[in-house]
Formats: sequence, C-alpha cells, structure tokens
Amino acid sequence: MPVAVITGASKGLGRALAEALAGRGWDLVLDARNAEVLKGTAAGLAGHGTRVAAVPGDVADAGHRAELVAAARRLGGVDLLVSNASALGAEPLVRLERLPLDGLRRALEVNVVAALGLVQEALPLLRASGAGTVVAVSSDAAAEAYETWGGYGASKAALDQLAAVLAEEEPGLRVWAVDPGDMATDLYAAAVPDDDDPRPEPARVVPAFLRLLDERPASGRYAAPALLEGAR
Repeated sequence: MPVAVITGASKGLGRALAEALAGRGWDLVLDARNAEVLKGTAAGLAGHGTRVAAVPGDVADAGHRAELVAAARRLGGVDLLVSNASALGAEPLVRLERLPLDGLRRALEVNVVAALGLVQEALPLLRASGAGTVVAVSSDAAAEAYETWGGYGASKAALDQLAAVLAEEEPGLRVWAVDPGDMATDLYAAAVPDDDDPRPEPARVVPAFLRLLDERPASGRYAAPALLEGAR
C-alpha cells in the first residue's frame, strides 16, 4: 500500500484528506500537536482497514520530524508528503505594524522551515518511491495582498518558492503547491473570528487534491477551485 505523511492531520483539511486516502487504501502517518484529538482521528480511520501511525508533536521540532519519517519507513516508505500544519503568526490576525516578531518567526518556522526540514528527512524515501509526491498546502494570501494577512501570506509565499525550487532540483518527484481556497477551519476562525460568512467544509476541497494524485500533472502551483471546476 502507498504511504502518506500528513501534518496537521487531527482536524480540518488534514483530517479530511486522511479520510479520503484511507478510503483508497493508503497507509498513513499523521501528525498534530494535540495528542488526544489526533488519537481520536486515527481511531476513526481504523474502520477503513488502513494502517495508521499517529505521531503527536510539533513539526518545528527536528526530532519529531525524524519520528514521522521513521514511522513511515516502518510502514514501507514515503509516497506522499503533505505539509499542511500551519501557524498564523497572530490570533486573530493583525496589521503588520502590530505583528509580533516572535509570531512571524513562529509562522516562518512552522510553515516554511519545518516543511523543508520534513522534505529533507523524507527525501531518500520519496526518491525511492517511484512516484514520490510533495504537497505544500499554500494560500491565496501567498499571492494576493490582504490586510492583516501579511505575516501568514509571506510565510506561504516562501513555501511556494521552496516548492518551485524543489521541483526544479528533484525532477523525479511531483511537487505541488496547492491553494485550497476558502474553508471552514479552526485556523480561519482563529485568524478572523468575527467573520460569520459561511465557507465550505474541508471535505469539499479534497477532490481537488485527489485529482492531482490521479492525473499527476507537472509540478507547479495549483488552485483547488480551478481543479474542482475542471473536474465537473
């Protein structure tokens, strides 16, 4: 069975993607900081007959990243690596004049440095897969200027660039930066708690990721809304 490592997988998009892959027979290594919530997510996937390694911890910690890859190695390797864990930098979001620099450092550490560190840890297994794939979960804030989204957007723009360069350096892999679009997630609620506009559940975005896995287009940046539109 193919093996996927998904960070930030206890809820939201990470959990929805894990559920979809489990339904397709993938084995999973899941990460999140909240051990109890992650344990519940893993238990909910057991009914699919998939093997699930739930490894709680902080992706910003190098030792934890090594544990994730070691768990994947025990399952057979790494075919898919999804960097979904994210930090906002401030909750709720604030204008740049008020953005705590420690918050910006945290966003860069989680969204960029940890993502690259995990790729570096998993790269030998990704190369050996024959169909190694890296998915960097991006944001429209990486490409558009939205008030209060400066720190988070800057970190996601940096992640996009890392993904683009990785694709050039590793032509044997597929490397996709994917903007999932608007979703009803805890991350968004923490970012803009006063926004009551309804947003789609993460599960509605997952078919865009599955389309990429099925069709395996060239490495690059993709927007989930366009992928979903093209699939109709």
